[in-house]
Amino acid sequence: MALGKAYVGEKMKYSYVGILAVTALLSGCDPVSLAVGAGASVGVASQQEGGLRTAVTDDAIQLKIADLWFKKDFDMFRKLNVTVKEGRVLLTGSVPTADMRVEAVRLAWQADGVRQVLNEISVDEGGGVKGAIYDSWITSSLKTKLMFDKYIQSINYNIDTVNGNVYLMGVAQNQKELARVMDYARNVSHVHNVVSYVRLKYEDPDNISGMTPDNG
Repeated sequence: MALGKAYVGEKMKYSYVGILAVTALLSGCDPVSLAVGAGASVGVASQQEGGLRTAVTDDAIQLKIADLWFKKDFDMFRKLNVTVKEGRVLLTGSVPTADMRVEAVRLAWQADGVRQVLNEISVDEGGGVKGAIYDSWITSSLKTKLMFDKYIQSINYNIDTVNGNVYLMGVAQNQKELARVMDYARNVSHVHNVVSYVRLKYEDPDNISGMTPDNG
């Protein structure tokens, strides 16, 4: 099914047992294969800050926002990305008009459980295919660097890159770990700017509202 492929292939990572049946309907995949993948993802989620319950809630929010975008405008759904951590929603991507950006944010707030919407959607500046390739390479390169650093719990970080701007979201164990992550991000080739929405482990998620830009 086209809708299932769009969700699974382009936007979503349907991970957990609670939404396994929905995934099977959308994707048409073998339920046994899906169960194996879901089981592995459950194991990963249980190791993340916040645990399995928070991860499942975040996935439900992510699914709902993607569904709202898809029903409203397929172009909106195709061009935008949504990352959810502890009910904090990060929106990234480029859209052709400011009106579409406003509408995407409005729809994101309609999902149950959303605590905060961080709007980093840009109006399209024509980065094209070349820009998208660079963005994908930056994200992949940074994820690899974090994964192989034994002093960083990379499982707790999400990375989005748009037009050379890197957006970090997640939970740092301490300020030293966050500094290492920021340093890696700044030093990846083709990165123009780094914006951190990462909170420290001991901080209250409800009190996190700002961002840490890096213009250097």
